[in-house]
Amino acid sequence: MPATPFRFFDVRVLRAQRLSPAMVRVTFVGDDLSAFVSGGRDQRFKLFLPHPGQDAPVLPADLGDGWFAAWREMDPAVRAVMRTYTVRDQRRDPDEVDVDFALHTGDHAPAGATDGPASSWARTARPGDRAALLGPVEEDNGGVDFRPPPGTDWTLLTGDETALPAIAGILARLAPDAPAKVWIEIPSAEDAQPLPTKAAADITWLVREGARTSPVLDAVRAADLPPGTPYAWIAGESAAVRTLRRHLVDDRQFDRKAIKFTGYWRQGVTEDDLIAEIA
Repeated sequence: MPATPFRFFDVRVLRAQRLSPAMVRVTFVGDDLSAFVSGGRDQRFKLFLPHPGQDAPVLPADLGDGWFAAWREMDPAVRAVMRTYTVRDQRRDPDEVDVDFALHTGDHAPAGATDGPASSWARTARPGDRAALLGPVEEDNGGVDFRPPPGTDWTLLTGDETALPAIAGILARLAPDAPAKVWIEIPSAEDAQPLPTKAAADITWLVREGARTSPVLDAVRAADLPPGTPYAWIAGESAAVRTLRRHLVDDRQFDRKAIKFTGYWRQGVTEDDLIAEIA
């Protein structure tokens, strides 16, 4: 077993495909991606991107266990842009990794919305563009959060477009005929996409139509939920996720330990701001 379940991979863009008005899929290839071992489901990793005008992301010379401290000490205007993303899919022979990027500007975006550096990069990504991944080298790793405990009878999944790649990965891995209730918030009806699964999944798409308020809470509050022991996975904007978790615990009597909740983003706060908050 490796000393650490993650390592850095130099990658380049093979292709970029516009899936919908709010989503771009970038397929990465690399000489050593055969060692990239995704745990599937909601497998997350760190993506490193160059600044405009740079040919490749600038990383610390030492990419060992102290890479984060070394990266933080670098000039923010020079060091690679770091963001957290989900593996949408992975293939072998040849080795390829798909990453779906949510775009934050467009016809259905809220007024004043702007793309961050990763979304801006993905919008114009071209074959040959270089990046780096800090990804898993063993399947059972700490970057997978979807872990229903034994005795789970059915699964509840909710998220906005930023969580859509993770929800897709979870649905693809659910057992055949496993019951699941799924609510996905998207900016427009055109952003719905096929979600292959063998599970007995009831999937509801909730169109936000440019408003920034989330319709997920109202939809779950009004829903008739299945009997039995549930496991909930909820992700998206931090405040909305916390509110939904309170509803499940206080009003639906979900066991707190049977809820995995993750704020993929926070209204008005960038990932750079969150990094700066780390002591």
